[in-house]
Amino acid sequence: MISSNQPGPAPADPSHDSTRFVLIGTSHPGNVGSVARAMKVMGFSDLVLVAPRFADVLSREETVAMASGAADILVRARIVPTLAEALDGVTHACATAMTPRDFGPPTVAPRPHFEQLARQGDRVAFVFGCERYGMSNDDVYRCHTCLSIPSNPAYGSLNLAQAVQVLAYEWRQALGGFPVAPRTEDVTLADAVAVQGALTHWEGALTSIGFLDPAAPRKLMPRLQQLANRARLSVEEVQILRGIARLVQQPRPPKAKPLTPGQAGHPDATLDGPPRPA
Repeated sequence: MISSNQPGPAPADPSHDSTRFVLIGTSHPGNVGSVARAMKVMGFSDLVLVAPRFADVLSREETVAMASGAADILVRARIVPTLAEALDGVTHACATAMTPRDFGPPTVAPRPHFEQLARQGDRVAFVFGCERYGMSNDDVYRCHTCLSIPSNPAYGSLNLAQAVQVLAYEWRQALGGFPVAPRTEDVTLADAVAVQGALTHWEGALTSIGFLDPAAPRKLMPRLQQLANRARLSVEEVQILRGIARLVQQPRPPKAKPLTPGQAGHPDATLDGPPRPA
């Protein structure tokens, strides 16, 4: 599950929500629940169903389960018999259909159309057809525009709830999105003296392991200086770097000489005599 870091509460009353989502002839309860969830995530609340397959679809177990916390959208949703009733009060209806209709409204891509629509102050409805057949010609003709979501030409099939989520996101972005609280971190940046001290420490450490040749430094330290400046090191990070440099400069214990055959501890040695023959 993907969680959003830009939460926005849905309006408490759908009468104050200027955006309506209309589902025509929906046949799968799970889709209705998923649509409610998609709407709530984007801060919308006005859901209207036109002649769904099941009259009790809003209260079915699968619907509520797929809503996953958006049951309040289902409680406020309405069921009406016709699209005309669903569009009551709407000033701009957007049909969703992959195939343009002859003599129908203009077909547009969502994003550029939404940029213009958001400036007009309309009461907007997004209209979705049933899962199997989409929208009828008569239903499309009632709308002002027909939205076509850009997709793979070889496979443009979107699940109903997926289509709602895409359009709800694009419309929310066109409306200005949600305010994002600035992330504040309790970080104290190291001053120039501390950074220079760490670099000097690292210069000694790199020299001790042979990585830096003082006779031919090849601009290594100026490059590390620029790296540190870009990194905007914190006080804690400088302490970590100096701790590493300190450990690098500690003398290492001498390597143990390998054991010879016959010497105590060698795998071929015996307790009572010379090495065992191979």
